[in-house]
Amino acid sequence: MKNLRPVSIICLVLALLVLASCSAPAPTTSSKASLSSATSSTPNPQPSAPGETAASAYPSAYNNSEQYLSITENERTQTSESSMLTFSLKVDTASYTNVARYIESGSLPPSDAVRIEELINYFSYDADMSFEGDSPFSIYTEVAPSPFNSGKYMAFIRVKTEEIDRESLPSSNLTFLIDTSGSMDSHNKLPLLKTAFSLLVETLDEDDRVSIVTYAGSSDIVLDGADGGDKRAILDAIENLSAGGSTAGADGIRTAYELAAANFMSGGNNRVILATDGDFNVGISNVSELERFISEKRDGGVYLSVLGFGTGNIRDDIMETLAKNGNGNYSYINTSATAEKVLVDEMGANFFTVANDVKAQVEFNPANVSSYRLIGYENRMLDNRDFTDDAKDAGEIGVGTDVVVMFELELTSDQGLKYGGNQSPSVDSEYPDELFEVRIRYKNPGQSKSRELVRPVSFGSVTSSPGTDFSFACAVAGFGLLLRTSEYRGSADADSVIALAWDSLGRDKGGYRSEFLKLVEGYRKIAR
Repeated sequence: MKNLRPVSIICLVLALLVLASCSAPAPTTSSKASLSSATSSTPNPQPSAPGETAASAYPSAYNNSEQYLSITENERTQTSESSMLTFSLKVDTASYTNVARYIESGSLPPSDAVRIEELINYFSYDADMSFEGDSPFSIYTEVAPSPFNSGKYMAFIRVKTEEIDRESLPSSNLTFLIDTSGSMDSHNKLPLLKTAFSLLVETLDEDDRVSIVTYAGSSDIVLDGADGGDKRAILDAIENLSAGGSTAGADGIRTAYELAAANFMSGGNNRVILATDGDFNVGISNVSELERFISEKRDGGVYLSVLGFGTGNIRDDIMETLAKNGNGNYSYINTSATAEKVLVDEMGANFFTVANDVKAQVEFNPANVSSYRLIGYENRMLDNRDFTDDAKDAGEIGVGTDVVVMFELELTSDQGLKYGGNQSPSVDSEYPDELFEVRIRYKNPGQSKSRELVRPVSFGSVTSSPGTDFSFACAVAGFGLLLRTSEYRGSADADSVIALAWDSLGRDKGGYRSEFLKLVEGYRKIAR
């Protein structure tokens, strides 16, 4: 080798490098077991072209084991082909605060992390609602021109349950199932979790019961049916929690439900509250088996709510599924302010169910509506035949809850067929003014037979001057479409969303609408 000239050495080195690159094995990828083929994991970020707002442009800190259920956006449907659709009604808000976490970190969320109905339902709405009879629901509708798609209309459907004084709520039997594995040792995980549960404990009294189960290398019972009025003992138990160890072999979920059953309150609020950063080795490793287990306990009267914390290994896909099967809500806690909103301000809505298996069905009149598109709710769709099937599980709605459903419509002056599309045109004259009909089906807690509430919506609901609730919901929907880079976003951009939201702040109780403005401004800086 010492007799070779420098040029020859360089050529030899280059040749060896080329040979090595050709013979190197192809890289392989590995991932945790996913919920199903419909589960997507956080993809590798790709550089955006100038002006492009690709939702994949987020930092490598999140490019790990975070996983989300795949969402295929609802398409625009011609009423001549199908004039009716059915879906489950339920309020989760995890997507909103998770999106906020991404944007506040200077990045955009993956599109499957954006569930637009959860963004819209993060907010409460201002207009007073009237309640009649023994139904827990009141329905309000408004139709106005779309702010983002010329020639189309937005239908705003607000379904609300009545507020109840906290003193009138039933007593609670709460079992906290808390992840104390080593991965929870981060400022935005276990310390924030302690703050969150401490806020909740302050709302309890002597008629309530609290149990605490932790899981890491094994499951441990920290409290068993403690008196809710003994706040010092409960708060000390929470404060003394520490993170360490793995989650392998933990049997926390079974232990938590055993305690919930042992302290069961007939007629009370019996609930397991799971708090974790996303590692679900809680004693049942198979997801299908875990779903069955949760469903069985739900049918026995113990519901499950889920609180997500932290970054990096969030299994949003499983948390969403568990809350769905457990008749509970799924919330993501990113700040102490969010914890207070979820666990204190909206405790009734999140933990006290007033209606079970709530389903919505909307039927459009082809004579007056030529097409429609449901915004969000992609993972809550049901077959139309499920609407009257009382054995079919659906969503649960809590005290004082706002549930908003939005459609984008194309109206027509053409006279077509009525409700169903295959009937004689002679029935048109019976419903000349109707656009669509909203049907809500639900069960009162503890009952197995459902009830139905029906609200026809006519041209009288159409206005050129919509209220602030309508406009603000449109702004949030537009923001969601931007985050998903949806083909249906029309002319929506950050500037138009901010302008619309600014003009529709309304009462802004809690300042959440103003915070939304800051969030969109953060998005605008990233997306430039």
